[in-house]
Amino acid sequence: MDFMERLSDRINDIPKLPVTCKLGYLGAEESLALYPLPGSQVVTEYMDGTTDQQLNYEIAMKSKLQSKIHNTLWLVQNELENLVVLESFDDSFEFEELIITNKPFINNADEQGWYVFLLNIQAKITVFREE
Repeated sequence: MDFMERLSDRINDIPKLPVTCKLGYLGAEESLALYPLPGSQVVTEYMDGTTDQQLNYEIAMKSKLQSKIHNTLWLVQNELENLVVLESFDDSFEFEELIITNKPFINNADEQGWYVFLLNIQAKITVFREE
C-alpha cells in the first residue's frame, strides 16, 4: 500500500515548504518526517478482504529555529486539514478523510539548541486486498 508515500508527496507539494518531508524518523540535523503511530486499526472488514482503516501518523520537525518549525507545521496542518483527494498510484487504497488530532505542539528542546515539534493526524482510508 502506498498511502504514506502519497501523503509525503502531498506534503512536499505544498508551496514554499522550507524543508523536504521524509518517511521515517527525524535526522541528526534539521528535518521534517512522517511516520506511523500506534493505535491504528481496522474498523470494518468486508467479505472480499477490503478493509476500512483508521491510521495514526505523526509529522515531526526538528530545527534550531522555533519560528521556522511553527510556520512549517502550521502550513502543513492547514493544507492537510483541507485535503479532499489523495490518489493511490497502485490502486491499493481509497482516501476518505484526514483528521488533525493534535495541532502543532512542542515535544522537546535540548542543550544543543534543537527543538522538536509534532503534529498528529488520523487518516481514514479503504484498503483493497492485494491479489
